[in-house]
Amino acid sequence: MGGLGKQNSSYPSLPLSCPSLSHIDETNTQRKRGGQNLLTLRPRFQKSDQLKMQSNEAPVSMEVEPVPSKPSSASAALPPKPSFEPLKAHEMSDGRVQFRKVSVPPHRYSPLKKVWMEIYTPVYEQMKIDIRMNLKGRKVELKSRADTPDVSNLQKCSDFVQAFMLGFDVIDAIALLRMDELYVESFEIKDVKTLRGEHLSRAIGRLSGKGGKTKFAIENATKTRIVIADTKIHILGSFANIKVARDSLCSLILGSPAGKVYSKLRAVTARLAERF
Repeated sequence: MGGLGKQNSSYPSLPLSCPSLSHIDETNTQRKRGGQNLLTLRPRFQKSDQLKMQSNEAPVSMEVEPVPSKPSSASAALPPKPSFEPLKAHEMSDGRVQFRKVSVPPHRYSPLKKVWMEIYTPVYEQMKIDIRMNLKGRKVELKSRADTPDVSNLQKCSDFVQAFMLGFDVIDAIALLRMDELYVESFEIKDVKTLRGEHLSRAIGRLSGKGGKTKFAIENATKTRIVIADTKIHILGSFANIKVARDSLCSLILGSPAGKVYSKLRAVTARLAERF
């Protein structure tokens, strides 16, 4: 027993920090597995590089033969497109007859009798609108017909008759039937300035001038027609021309002398002539 103890003491003892054999075996197996993983990863990187190279290459064009399209049986069986004629004036209103009535003031009853045929002829023959005078109601009645070429003819004829009732001559008012951009604008002197008594009379005198000189000068310069009926003023013309004439009349109502209005009117009309 004593000899065995001496032999054991001659071998060096393992240090405490030395790894055991089982631990060494585990590290060796992990290294082997890591080597296999590296081997398996290399082909993946190689495949991704090959894909990048292929994507950078120019795309290969593919030739496709055109296939002749055959007309479908459904489209061949469709009927041709229908062609409809434009609707007539009486068909737009579902065949209903349209009316307009224009009242005749007492002071225009006698002038209407004198020029009735001059009003009747263009309305009935050219515009294809029926017109009659209702003696009992003292109104001019207008009615559309089946052969009326345009729906707006009825309203044009109504404006034409209304312009005559306001005091315009038939020769001037008939322009409403021929031109679309004309209309009538009306206003009163009290809308511009409140005047009473002799002040109102002097304002009306400034508007007309001696023998109508001022009124005619404004009409010729602005290419409009002006009617001064007591304290009411009616202007017939286009939009731009009515504005110029109205500004001149308002200046006269406010008290400007006629000479100053003439000079301003010349400048404005010259500017309008250059524009057009």
